Amino acid sequence: MTNPKKLMRGMYLALALAVAAPLAGIGVSFIGVDAVQAQQARLVSAVLFEGNSGFSDSQLLAMVNVGAQSTFTESSLASDAESIRLAYVGKGYTGVTVAPRVEQSENGRARVTFVVNEGQRTGIAAINFTGNNSIGAGTLKSVIRTRETGLLSWLFRDDAFSEDMLQIDKGLIELYYMNHGYPDAQVTSAVGEFDAARNAYFVNFTISEGERYRFGEIGVETSIAGLNPNALNASIRTGKGGIYSLADLQKTQEAMAFEATAQGYAFADVRPRVDRDVTNSTFNVTYLVDEGARIYVERINIAGNTKTRDAVIRRELDFGEGDPFNRSMMTRGKANIERLGFFKLVNIDLQPGSAPDKVTINILVEEQSTGDYGLTAGYDSSAGILGEVSITERNFLGRGQYVRAAVSASQNGQSYDFSFTEPRFMGLRVSSGFDVYHRVVNETDSNVYGSTATGGQVRFGAPITTDLSASVFTGLETKKIEDAKGDPSVIVVDGQDYNKAWLGYSLVYNTLDDTKRPSEGFYGTFSQQYIGWDFNLLKTEVKGRYFMPLLSDWNVIGSVKGQAGYITSLDDDAVFPLEAFRSAGSLVRGFQSGGMGPRANTASDELLGYTTYAGLSAEIEFPIPILPETYGVRGAVWADAAWIDGSGNSTPAVPIAPGSIDENFKSSVGASIIWDSPFGPLRGDFAHVLSKATDDETQVFTLTLQQLL
Repeated sequence: MTNPKKLMRGMYLALALAVAAPLAGIGVSFIGVDAVQAQQARLVSAVLFEGNSGFSDSQLLAMVNVGAQSTFTESSLASDAESIRLAYVGKGYTGVTVAPRVEQSENGRARVTFVVNEGQRTGIAAINFTGNNSIGAGTLKSVIRTRETGLLSWLFRDDAFSEDMLQIDKGLIELYYMNHGYPDAQVTSAVGEFDAARNAYFVNFTISEGERYRFGEIGVETSIAGLNPNALNASIRTGKGGIYSLADLQKTQEAMAFEATAQGYAFADVRPRVDRDVTNSTFNVTYLVDEGARIYVERINIAGNTKTRDAVIRRELDFGEGDPFNRSMMTRGKANIERLGFFKLVNIDLQPGSAPDKVTINILVEEQSTGDYGLTAGYDSSAGILGEVSITERNFLGRGQYVRAAVSASQNGQSYDFSFTEPRFMGLRVSSGFDVYHRVVNETDSNVYGSTATGGQVRFGAPITTDLSASVFTGLETKKIEDAKGDPSVIVVDGQDYNKAWLGYSLVYNTLDDTKRPSEGFYGTFSQQYIGWDFNLLKTEVKGRYFMPLLSDWNVIGSVKGQAGYITSLDDDAVFPLEAFRSAGSLVRGFQSGGMGPRANTASDELLGYTTYAGLSAEIEFPIPILPETYGVRGAVWADAAWIDGSGNSTPAVPIAPGSIDENFKSSVGASIIWDSPFGPLRGDFAHVLSKATDDETQVFTLTLQQLL
């Protein structure tokens, strides 16, 4: 029989808990005295971590649910420990253990410590491919996301093994094959085998390539009255005889729909009909352009953008709520959003609207860092060590604006630059911006005179077609000459101010497949500007570079670059030396900065510059076999040649040193190492000059920032 006193004591205790529970904020249960004390001990005063180096304390704290001033249970602690363990496994720590330790603190609460035993981090010893008879292993390694353990893996931690990543890699390999002529390619097996002795995985991909196909006959058919199919031919990227590419099919489909929309057929639907010719290993393609369903955009929802404003994303779609819905336009809009570089991931989901002819578009983005810092260094035999530090923000205040500040220095001087660009001036497809600078050139043994220049310009740009854009610009500069020591200059006066104003325009034509690492396409510029105030000059320059895959299966890229320039005085005076062309290394590698062209036949040996130039360069870029492509290091061999003529001069004319103009043709050959470094794309050029004037100044090695032109 139950003891009445014990029963009464239990009822009093339960009643006391029922009254106190709302005040204490805890749940009510009929428990004994020992259980009450245990519940009080489960109030947390602090959460700590021990033994962790792979993740910081703040990173681990974000992975767990328990926190200071909260409560916990044994099961919730076990769940938090498992979350930490799985995070370590995803980073390559397969033998990690996590044990929660609970200690009583002085205030009666608990201090929770997660003790992490990371063990030894595993890596990936090798990635092997079987069946890849046409495409090299190095190329395939650059396609997938799984990375071999290398010299820099300790820094980037990019060599963790993941079964989920293998499945993604299978799709990436198959997609690469489909874009390079193999529509039937399959990855039949993707396996990671753990070697306990090496504490690393061996990853093996087995590939069935199938036959390689090319494009055959290409045609366009339309059922839309009034739409001229011939007007769509310019959108075709699947030329007869070209290697089959799924990406080119999709790009052509998108471009045709966009062109039809531009002609006033907003509901045009483009579908490629592909007929396989097994005998000739070709695909004959007919693009069918028909009237699509009349559907309108009811609503556009955007999520995931904590920094970037909705308007920055919406303006890339080229359509809005209430406009006709066109799937190809939506695909192009998605590509435009991705091209901004603000997001790691862009997903678009379509949902039915409130009526059968309406659709809701849901856009989910995942933001990434848009701030970059740059650090470049080099050496010039005349300027010594060169360096630049820059800070760039490509999405300033979430408005999509571009801001860059840079400081550079050498023993010859310093430079301070600031740029700002608004990509959509007043909401239009017009960019606007300004650049300001302050540049100091020191008077040294190699510089007869120094200068201090301050200036800036305002610019506006707008697209003309999909590939062609134009810009106009105007600016001012004032330059003060410093010539206080050494041999006096014969072309400038110490303390003299030179002022100039300019007005010009430029055209840019760009069909590159990738602006950062192009493998195919053309990039060209044409610019003219009038230079006035203290001068009366017209300056014209044209530059272009064409990229082509030489061995696309082995990621070998060739390019040819041409450039030319001419500057003339409009009042028949000589071109002033400060405004003449003085570039050297960007025209023919192997020459020092300002190391080629006419010089004054005086003790000062001043550079006068040249007024006309034409240059041609050829380059082959390739992966370095002994280094994984994931390191971002490539090699190149090249040849440069240029012809220069004319000279900058003053009135009265300064005599020209014969040794500086006895050879107008300049040429060199060389090899380069190109590194896509965390500080920006750097290249080191080793050059051997073949032809030069007697007085031209050369150098064997230069370290510069990689440039398209």
